[in-house]
Amino acid sequence: MTELDRPGLLRRRGMAVVAALGAAAVMGLAGCAGGEAAPQSTFVLLDGSKATTADLKGKVTLVNFWATTCVSCVKEMPQIVATWNKYQGQGFDTVAVAMEYDPPNWVLNFAQSRQLPFKVALDNTGEIAQQWGDVKLTPTTYLVDKQGRIVKRFVGEPDFAALHQLIEKLLAQT
Repeated sequence: MTELDRPGLLRRRGMAVVAALGAAAVMGLAGCAGGEAAPQSTFVLLDGSKATTADLKGKVTLVNFWATTCVSCVKEMPQIVATWNKYQGQGFDTVAVAMEYDPPNWVLNFAQSRQLPFKVALDNTGEIAQQWGDVKLTPTTYLVDKQGRIVKRFVGEPDFAALHQLIEKLLAQT
């Protein structure tokens, strides 16, 4: 092969890599939005009570993994509260799951001082994060439909306008 052929070869290899990555991304998204069942989990809430994934069936539910030390999590929390306030009377619920490294007293203080109106759970062992796909990055948020299937996963702060449209679509379904 001559030196003149190398650029074409590199360009073809590069395009093949881009195509392979694109296919992998589509396949990865299919797992997140393809209606896979939400994992069976037990959430230990700040008041000591428990809620399970099964309890969420019949409602559209936002499951948000967050931490008090996560700047993006703190920034998005008022929008999560606003989303809950907007839809909670229509069959929508929210569970905010604090990561295992988040000190429980910090989580309690955050929830009380910001008057979080929805369920706040402690994942002291990391088991819930593991069950939901080995969540390590915060915020990571799942939207679960009335049948208990994961419809969408957001890593980072969601586009709340698009999220609200999806919630409204899911709430309208029977």
